[in-house]
Amino acid sequence: MATETAGAAEDSVGLPQLDFSTFDNQIFWLVVALLAIYFILSRIALPRIGSVLAERQGTITNDIAAAEELKHKATAAEAAYDKALADARAEADRIVGETKAEIQSELDAELAKADAEIAARTSESEAAIAEIRDGAQDSVREVAKDTAMAIVAALGRDADQSAVDTAVEKEMTS
Repeated sequence: MATETAGAAEDSVGLPQLDFSTFDNQIFWLVVALLAIYFILSRIALPRIGSVLAERQGTITNDIAAAEELKHKATAAEAAYDKALADARAEADRIVGETKAEIQSELDAELAKADAEIAARTSESEAAIAEIRDGAQDSVREVAKDTAMAIVAALGRDADQSAVDTAVEKEMTS
């Protein structure tokens, strides 16, 4: 039975971590393990993690600075583009104004030339019309004189050519 009680005692103890008789030993090794983990982490892992974090922070800071610089350059480029566009528009407006003035002066010259040509043709036409009118009046006088002579002769009277001419001239001028 003694062996039975020893076996039963061993069985009744349970988990070795919960055995109060080994707590001093467990606490010692727990402290040793924690100190080893602390020294390993503080001397090896944490400096590496810190350097990686510092490197990332430096990269982020450099990228932000580069982005700000590029933003300033883009703003300056946009301002230069706007200025160049305004200058180009002003130059285009100036060229359009000069071209309009040049075309207007050419148009004025051509209009003056056309007016002079129209005036010359008008005076020629007026002279031709006056000549035709004078010729027509002369023809009408001759026809009127001949008709008056024929009418007087048809009435059975003798008419004097100079009297008929005088009467026709008098009627034509009034």
